[in-house]
Amino acid sequence: MKEKEVGSSFHDNLAWMDQHLPVEASFDLIKREIEIGGRNAAFYFIDGFMKDEAMLKLLDSMMKIKPEDMPERILEFSAKCIPYVEVEILHQFDQVMKNMFSGVTCLFIEEYEGCIAIDCRTYPARGVEEPETDKSLRGSRDGFVETVVFNTAMMRRRIRDPHLIMKMESVGKSSKTDVVICYMEDRVDSKVLQVVTERVEGLTLDDMKMNQQTLAEALFRRKWFNPFPKFKYTERPDTATACLLEGKIVMLVDNSPSALILPTSILDMIEEANDYYFPTLTGIYLKVSRAIITVLTVFLTPVFLLMMQNLNWLPKVFAFVAVKDMVNIPLIFQLLILELAIDGLRLAALNTPSMLSTPLSVIAGLVLGEFSVQSGWFNSEVMLYMAFVAVANYTQPNFELGYALKFMRLMLLVLTALLNWIGFLIGMILVFCAVAFNKTLSGRSYLRIRRN
Repeated sequence: MKEKEVGSSFHDNLAWMDQHLPVEASFDLIKREIEIGGRNAAFYFIDGFMKDEAMLKLLDSMMKIKPEDMPERILEFSAKCIPYVEVEILHQFDQVMKNMFSGVTCLFIEEYEGCIAIDCRTYPARGVEEPETDKSLRGSRDGFVETVVFNTAMMRRRIRDPHLIMKMESVGKSSKTDVVICYMEDRVDSKVLQVVTERVEGLTLDDMKMNQQTLAEALFRRKWFNPFPKFKYTERPDTATACLLEGKIVMLVDNSPSALILPTSILDMIEEANDYYFPTLTGIYLKVSRAIITVLTVFLTPVFLLMMQNLNWLPKVFAFVAVKDMVNIPLIFQLLILELAIDGLRLAALNTPSMLSTPLSVIAGLVLGEFSVQSGWFNSEVMLYMAFVAVANYTQPNFELGYALKFMRLMLLVLTALLNWIGFLIGMILVFCAVAFNKTLSGRSYLRIRRN
């Protein structure tokens, strides 16, 4: 769309708007023509985005204006005759279209050169309840929602400092999605901020249909063979504000109930809000225990497979872990089948109605677990270790990191089954390289600990 100026001809302005807007075809695009101070005027707005009570009061106020009281310039009219706070004068039609599709009411008045944008919009939004997947035993119970203005307000409520900057950008040729870059001006790394800002401003996307995931992939095109996430996500405003105060950058995307945090490291990924709501000793214990469990989720089953392939390496103290009952399926296939089965149960749980999730979980746990061992498909030891791995994955809140660790575990299992201890050693090296050489958006190593 060409950048055409809004002229002083009222009929030409309305003709351009009617030509580019499907007012007749779309029921929610409203054109309302009235008379203000003896002059023709027209409102353009989207039904459902406007506060009816506020608009009724504005119309009542403007329709009482007499012809002799009409100011000569549009700026004077917006200042004296519109009793509302958020009012702006637009001089280009592309700005008019962008604002109108964002929910802003646009007003054209005869003999005035420009368009008056009245921001009396409201968005459909759910309550700011606590997120389902990022809960805390203590602290606030609010969470981000799909409306970006509400999300910025929740962070501004916690940081009452003029150094908190929230810069809004429009991304996507078709969607024109609002993206907000939040940072503390006196604490942020200026080089990282410059890189992020330049990349966001230089994006040439047609749309952002997948919200933050589309933005993340466009900002940093990671290599497909390294599954470790580049960004940290959170749905908690308190976590986002804590990261801002640490000098990090928080990005919010309209229609997405989570914040994207960068730069980040592997230690940031396994942190959660509970670590900060408890005394220091308790918080350290939680962090250490979570880190140990995270390591065990990767190496427990591969080490078990390695020991079973080399029973002479197994110390007598741990002789009880050896497989007692022999079944027809080799250990490696048992482990791989159970890895797939766990994902199948997880997907089934996501698509199961909430009223049926509990009984179906009991059936899956008792029937599948018990009878798969009795039928000779799996060893009870294998079932035990895979059950630990399945539960331990939920000790850290990052979903992408959980699957990255799963892929590392699968690689270790396959290499150990094929090459024995040599394969296990190669897998260890590959896991370390995948973590160590994973660069974040700032170009720093994934293992680097940020010093505040």
